[in-house]
Amino acid sequence: MLGALGVVFGDIGTSPLYAMKESFHEHVGRQLEVSAPNVLGLLSLVFWSLMFVIGLKYLRFVMRADNHGEGGILALTALISPTGSPTGRTRWLVLLGLFGAALLYGDGVITPAISVLSAVEGTKVISPALESWVIPIAIVILVGLFSIQRWGTHKVGAAFGPIMVVWFTTLGVLGVVNIAHNPGVLRAVNPVEGARFMVDNGWTGFLVLGAVFLVVTGGEALYADMGHFGRRPIIVAWYGIALPGLLLNYFGQGAMLLKNPENVDNPFYKMAPSWSLVPLVILSTMATVIASQALISGAFSLTRQAVQLGYLPRMKITHTNDSEEGQIYVPFINWLLLVGCIGVVIGFRTSTNLAAAYGLAVTGTMAITTVLFYRVLRDRMGWSALTARSLCALFLIIDLAFLGANIPKIPSGGWFPIVVGVLLLIVLTTWFTGRKITAERIAHRAMPLEQFVERASAPTIVRGPGVGVYLGSNPLNTPQSLASHLRHAGVLPAHVCILAIIVQSRPHVDPDDQLVHEDLGGGFHLLKFHAGFSDDLNVPALLEHSGAEAVGVDFAQASYVLGRETYRVTRRPGMAMWRERLFVIMIRNARTADAYFGLPPDQTIELGVQVEL
Repeated sequence: MLGALGVVFGDIGTSPLYAMKESFHEHVGRQLEVSAPNVLGLLSLVFWSLMFVIGLKYLRFVMRADNHGEGGILALTALISPTGSPTGRTRWLVLLGLFGAALLYGDGVITPAISVLSAVEGTKVISPALESWVIPIAIVILVGLFSIQRWGTHKVGAAFGPIMVVWFTTLGVLGVVNIAHNPGVLRAVNPVEGARFMVDNGWTGFLVLGAVFLVVTGGEALYADMGHFGRRPIIVAWYGIALPGLLLNYFGQGAMLLKNPENVDNPFYKMAPSWSLVPLVILSTMATVIASQALISGAFSLTRQAVQLGYLPRMKITHTNDSEEGQIYVPFINWLLLVGCIGVVIGFRTSTNLAAAYGLAVTGTMAITTVLFYRVLRDRMGWSALTARSLCALFLIIDLAFLGANIPKIPSGGWFPIVVGVLLLIVLTTWFTGRKITAERIAHRAMPLEQFVERASAPTIVRGPGVGVYLGSNPLNTPQSLASHLRHAGVLPAHVCILAIIVQSRPHVDPDDQLVHEDLGGGFHLLKFHAGFSDDLNVPALLEHSGAEAVGVDFAQASYVLGRETYRVTRRPGMAMWRERLFVIMIRNARTADAYFGLPPDQTIELGVQVEL
């Protein structure tokens, strides 16, 4: 629970730094007056947003739609398309899920930047002369944050957890002190106050929803990080520590504004006594560093799922905890996010400017999650159409209200996550389509495995000593590496093992069920490696664990033979030529197959195969 608190709730936990301030900020030329009805109405919207979006939608329902313990929009998408190849009605749902995942990467760039900036901006409350140091300090903090990611989520969460306990306790104490001076602010718990606010303020009240949404922006990351810690620790941490601290602080800010409306420029810091500002800025900065952790860890999980499901090229993925499969570190994504964060800090310069870009990506992803969740309720959980539609319609009304309130932000910064999302969607779909075309081109000229075994078992084929492992993806066809080896060398090893790696639409497969062996006769063996999209694909370890006993040979000195594709961009039907060129660039920069599958370099042979796209 402590680890979950240190990783999962940082994003939601630091929203008090800027949510109330942005709610009273100018919204497309309109500004909300700091008055008792507006403060109470705003607090009512904050209260019910937290209870409904986080408590009801995510913790009560969506997190039950886990894919064998793994959460996040890609895990949800995998439930929609269990075969991995979407067809018919599922194709557009999978595409929608991929766009939601792409939007989350955009959010992963904005969240660390706005969180750190909003905390460091507290130095201006201490002394306006420090304003010129805000951006350099923020960049230094971001570099430090991304530099420690290689330690792993477990160690980072263990270090951050106690700090977040102090943070939420501080939030609660500051809130209680201010509420005590104006306990009438608690009337905001009544939903009538929120409804009256919306009616009285009309269009301005609707636009304010874009700022109110900032209080629940960590919901999607919370779902994505479920695989790191599990559902129960997250629920306990939310109701036991995070939610009470947040509500008390928001209501405390409201009580302070009712007494001192002029403090609306930075209500969080101005609700604290002057003697506590320096330690509060330090604690806030530490908390915002932690706030970024939820999105960073979620981006790592999302990346591994995308790689295994065939939507991203192979890349280096490091396991940081031997006892927790879900805790990983992806160096390329880590440093890419850092570059993006520094870029938006320099480009937007203030948390207020960034707030315009913030929220649009998450609202879009939350709405997409609701649509996918409906399909899972119907197809996987057996809910009736009426019940599933009623629940998801309720969720979607709230999601679309928040999304609509954020759309006016597009010209002033909301374009950024949309552009990031569209570019990443192109990358995801190009890689998936390119690999699919490659498989079709190879399969078209491949010989059926049964026919090859029959021919290769002939007495005229020379068989030498040793064990050869030939990797492929289709257990029905002969791997190109095997056919090429026989054609060029004219000899095959005594034991030929065709290893077909089949990634399933669930995160994990039990180690005892991963390997299926079929003796084809004549020294030929078909091995099917069933892996989940969050499983480690270490082929030598698998063969050592299960292969030796199944096949009856020693794989310690086996030769691993791979096919290395060389691509030619052509005008053949498939993809546009510019996408084919993009695919070739991605192929050239992908991690090599031998490194990705953990093959020993001195036992690996690669044979070239030309593919026309």
